[in-house]
Amino acid sequence: MEGPRSPAENELPTVLDFLNKKLRADSAWSIDSEYPTALTRSNIHNMRIITDDTQIISHAVVKPLIIKSPHLIYKMAAIGSVVTDPNYRNQGHSRTLLNDCLEQAHKQQCDAAILWTNLHEFYQKMNFELAGTEVSLMIENSLPDTDSDLRFSHDPKIAPEAIFRLYSNHTVMTVRSIEETRKYMSIPQTKIYTAWEKNGSLAAYAIEGKGADLGGYIHEWGGVVSKLVPLFNYIYNLNKTPLTIIVPRHSRNLITQLEQRGVQTHIGFLGMIKIINHDKLFGKIKRAFRTEGVSDIVLEKNKDHFLFGVGDNLFTMTNEAEMTRLIFGPIDIEELDMLNDKTRTQLSKLLPLPFWLWGWDSV
Repeated sequence: MEGPRSPAENELPTVLDFLNKKLRADSAWSIDSEYPTALTRSNIHNMRIITDDTQIISHAVVKPLIIKSPHLIYKMAAIGSVVTDPNYRNQGHSRTLLNDCLEQAHKQQCDAAILWTNLHEFYQKMNFELAGTEVSLMIENSLPDTDSDLRFSHDPKIAPEAIFRLYSNHTVMTVRSIEETRKYMSIPQTKIYTAWEKNGSLAAYAIEGKGADLGGYIHEWGGVVSKLVPLFNYIYNLNKTPLTIIVPRHSRNLITQLEQRGVQTHIGFLGMIKIINHDKLFGKIKRAFRTEGVSDIVLEKNKDHFLFGVGDNLFTMTNEAEMTRLIFGPIDIEELDMLNDKTRTQLSKLLPLPFWLWGWDSV
């Protein structure tokens, strides 16, 4: 056995062949076209493999992401494409690779890691916790009060610069380049819907599907709410099938506008999250609080507990899962009755962090 290690450049085709056979056996495309910024030569140092002689038996990949929010910038390691050959399972290879991925993420100054899986118990043993908030809004009928003078289209031939311009207006987003946007737009099974002003400028866009995943889900969108709601109505009427819009919790205006039109809301977790560097992340959060006028914020990790609060109104938490949910959601600070009213008000200025990863960011 050899590894965990990065593949050599000449091994990349073999790695992709392994992933295609194990994860995309029924697909008409190669998996690297589905993850064009993760499974690529430019990120090969973050692809981790274990081999037996020359045969690849296990794989995982890390994609570091820079997250911008109104108060702070932090670094998240997205982990995915975790798979072990069936003949080598139950030998700890996936756990070994995941620990190596976390080590690589820590070396690259990532504050936390996120992954998407149904194997919750397996990952909870490694201190990943269901956290973050994902709001799903299902459209099952035409939306009332959506008349507009916009022109709608589902032609995928759009300049990535136009998509990038609207994407960049989000208050919480992953830092991307126009070239990355171009690559994302070419992912198989991606449908691009757009709304245009009379003057020919792009008013709103919505993205459905991503390779083998997210069919029937709008997982990326941009534009103001007054343009998005008519666009969603257009998409529903075009396909006449239920459509789910995935929305961050801080998009309150969009959620309210859709709920007022009878759309059903479901609240779930964004993914499984693990804090990698507590001191570094907590330091960023405390600095952000100070810019908001809260100078005596306490947020510390000790050997067997966490201490948080403001001034002398402090609370001790021993559960890592609860601390992760406190930082990234969905815990509502206003519901923590162990803190006094003033402390809850102060902590609610920033916590939980406005946190979101758009669908194209998933690995």
